[in-house]
Amino acid sequence: MASVGATPGRTPQGPGPGEASASFPSSAPVPDPREAEEEEEEEPAEIHLCVLWNSGYLGIAYYDTSDSTIYFMPDAPDHESLRLLQRVLDEINPQSVVTSAKQDENMTRFLGKLASQEHREPKRPEIIYLPSVDFGLEISKQRLLSGNYSFIPDSMTATEKILFLSSIIPFDCLLTVRALGGLLKFMGRRRIGVELEDYNVSVPILGFKKFVLTHLVSIDQDTYSVLQIFKSEPHPSVYKVASGLKEGLSLFGILNRCRCKWGEKLLRLWFTRPTQDLGELNSRLDVIQFFLLPQNLDMAQMLHRLLGHIKNVPLILKRMKLSHTKVSDWQVLYKTVYSALGLRDACRSLPQSIQLFRDIAQEFSDDLHHIASLIGKVVDFEGSLAENRFTVLPNIDPEIDEKKRRLTGLPSFLTEVARKELENLDPRIPSCSVIYIPLIGFLLCIPRLPSMVETNDFEIEGLDFMFLSEEKLHYRSARTKELDALLGDLHCDIRDQETLLMYQLQCQVLARAAVLTRVLDLASRLDVLLALASAARDYGYSRPHYSTRLLGVRIQNGRHPLMELCARTFVPNSAECGGYKGRVKVITGPNSSGKSIYLKQVGLITFMALVGSFVPAEEAEIGAVDAIFTRIHSCESISLGLSTFMIDLNQQVAKAVNNATERSLVLIDEFGKGTNTVDGLALLAAVIRHWLALGPTCPHIFVATNFLSLIQLQLLPQGPLVQYLNMETCEDGNDLVFFYQVCEGVANASHASHTAAQAGLPEKLVARGKEVSDLICSGKPIKPVKELLKEKQMENCQTLVNKFLKLDLEDPNLDLDIFMSQEVLPAATTIL
Repeated sequence: MASVGATPGRTPQGPGPGEASASFPSSAPVPDPREAEEEEEEEPAEIHLCVLWNSGYLGIAYYDTSDSTIYFMPDAPDHESLRLLQRVLDEINPQSVVTSAKQDENMTRFLGKLASQEHREPKRPEIIYLPSVDFGLEISKQRLLSGNYSFIPDSMTATEKILFLSSIIPFDCLLTVRALGGLLKFMGRRRIGVELEDYNVSVPILGFKKFVLTHLVSIDQDTYSVLQIFKSEPHPSVYKVASGLKEGLSLFGILNRCRCKWGEKLLRLWFTRPTQDLGELNSRLDVIQFFLLPQNLDMAQMLHRLLGHIKNVPLILKRMKLSHTKVSDWQVLYKTVYSALGLRDACRSLPQSIQLFRDIAQEFSDDLHHIASLIGKVVDFEGSLAENRFTVLPNIDPEIDEKKRRLTGLPSFLTEVARKELENLDPRIPSCSVIYIPLIGFLLCIPRLPSMVETNDFEIEGLDFMFLSEEKLHYRSARTKELDALLGDLHCDIRDQETLLMYQLQCQVLARAAVLTRVLDLASRLDVLLALASAARDYGYSRPHYSTRLLGVRIQNGRHPLMELCARTFVPNSAECGGYKGRVKVITGPNSSGKSIYLKQVGLITFMALVGSFVPAEEAEIGAVDAIFTRIHSCESISLGLSTFMIDLNQQVAKAVNNATERSLVLIDEFGKGTNTVDGLALLAAVIRHWLALGPTCPHIFVATNFLSLIQLQLLPQGPLVQYLNMETCEDGNDLVFFYQVCEGVANASHASHTAAQAGLPEKLVARGKEVSDLICSGKPIKPVKELLKEKQMENCQTLVNKFLKLDLEDPNLDLDIFMSQEVLPAATTIL
């Protein structure tokens, strides 16, 4: 607000205390762009999936609000049990599942079961049925071709647009096209993300991307949990209690050194999609190996710093599409683009034989420089942050510059106007000022006189009364009306013209959205591989090798990636299950000797190799592994309504028995302990014998057990398929020394008494337990301990004597018959 004043002595005054000079109204403090970006990361993403199933094939498409992108999977064959669809659901956790109301029995049964899973984490999706007409092939094609997509330049003709979309969307995959059409119909009906916008504002779609689940290694959620690949914990901050969880001690936690949000997202995606594609795996390892060379450490650190400025570009593009761009978005986008140019220049100096470096050098085109140049030349970052709105630099638009110059010169000009106005006012008025209020215009402001009590007293000849505020009367005069006509509403005019420039700049950026999306893809990939290289350098990992001839794995001196960080010393162990011999490895040993750690170690090293990471081993050769199954920990849940042993059977062991192939890795720890010992032992033996009967197609199985009777009673057939391993220990007097080393052979005892003593049980209980165990093993009868019986008898006698001493024989109410029948006789049976 601009204001000037004049005194009774006809001496004009400048702006008084608390009155602003010719400038825009004060605004709220502007948050730091980095803080604003962090706040945006807390927004939960929504995923809406559309699926069609017909003649044994699936068509899947889903929309992710985090990047405003539609992902689709080309028509893929699936089993009648819809295993592929289940894997997609487990991976993306959609909020809603959209499908046609006309479905066959298999899909109906599957969706009904999905809707009834109350225990599903984070929550079960909403099942939405649309009329089958919404999934028609021709109408779906029409929806796709008529969509308003910001990544398609407006200059394209209708024919060019069709050709462009045909290069992205596989129109020959009919189910996928129908699923995409149904998804677009659902998005338009629900107005996802634009519920509060005008109806002519469409749901923003920043791109179409293909995803495939071929060559993937099958790993279920139980395996991810027991191997601690992911582990969520409540966030310790009281400000984030409602926002969710944080990553605990897990494989993902120690390897996640990504600098940008999208790098972390891609790393999580790689973890959920371990692959058998050797070309893809080796391309990842090549980058990691390059950055592990000592001479490339400085380059890796520089790239890591640049990646820290790669921010949430899809969110900014989405806001541009909806015209909701914030002031901080321009600064974030500017830093992101210039950081991308720095990545491009750095990668051009790196070996172009590595695919990732070549892609960044070539695909980070001059469009990035054009975007950065436009933003840098147009946007006034300091002015925008100060006024909390988009402002442009000088010399961009002469008309805006002229209006800003007028606005800046208003105070001195209005001082002269106020002097002339005061000359024509009543002499009782001590001072006046002329102020400018945006959207209202120029007003004459005078102080309220003591005689001005009623509203009628405010009337002054030649002036139009407007309002009273803070004991000051505001009027329109002939001069202020003349100023309105001459200067107009400068503030609004400037704002409107700068908004128009912002819209034009947004259109320039959105027209090049494709290169920005590609920047994010390649930068996040580089971020992940730099993170894996950093972890490999710090933890001493080595490069795994892959073999199509080897069906299992060979690991030399492997280590558990999490346990080695927690233990003072860690004993490495080797594992080999690559040939026909020893496909089933039965591991015995005392409790706490390291059997479970060994099983998890084999599983984790195999998993790390299948996501393209270096592994904690001297050497590792990974064959064609197609799945990892585990039964290590019991996943108890009240909501399932199943016993612990039933969960072990139904959700873990049965899944491995029914789905494991000759290329699968199966890890079983202490199966059978949840029920009667004989029954559990029999089930364990039956499961192993089932796999042994498969012969050459037997999976690669590691079984850790304390059922020594499995070997002693020869419940397993003899042959080259079975190999017995033992966790080496040594008895030193009464102590048991653990070497944590795997060796050939079978344990001769479980040494449970030693473990019990370590747990703090009384020595008498431990000794008695060992005695009973020896009697059972030797087939001798178990007799009660006489000393314990005598002690118990003496305690009972003393109790009975105390009751007699407490008797008052002179008490007239005492009934000796009742005392003898209720106190003495029952106690006598425990004494005699």
